[in-house]
Amino acid sequence: MYWPIPGIKNHAERRWNQPDRIFFGFGACHILAGVFLEDPPIGGFFGEWIVPDDGFTGTHMFVTNGEIAFDFHGYSARDRLLARYWRGHRSRYLGWGAKVVKIDFPLLHTAELNARKHLGPDQYFGDPIPRAQRFIAAKKCPADLQRSD
Repeated sequence: MYWPIPGIKNHAERRWNQPDRIFFGFGACHILAGVFLEDPPIGGFFGEWIVPDDGFTGTHMFVTNGEIAFDFHGYSARDRLLARYWRGHRSRYLGWGAKVVKIDFPLLHTAELNARKHLGPDQYFGDPIPRAQRFIAAKKCPADLQRSD
């Protein structure tokens, strides 16, 4: 599991200039999820949020249809995404725990995101929307999820 450079989130340009996978994996996962939900490959996807227990860091947002998930790794089984996440954080932070909650707010709305201590799309060094669109388009959608239209 990759861990970001300490303090990089405080430097807008340095944060922006990271590779896509790191940018969307450590600080802009909510933007990637929000863009994905604007035009998912099939219906049935929704956002989920890993909310760490009090006193811990490690929040993460991703999209899923309950079985398949999508985040900065691309497509994976939801269970594998969660197992990898738990394993990584528990190996680094003794006693780490979290709950997974369904997202019930717009993922690209700045005020809603700021209320949850996340940046809105207009608060990054550059525009993360087209960057997320390109990232999503570059990931191969599993054949059983392809659009039929």
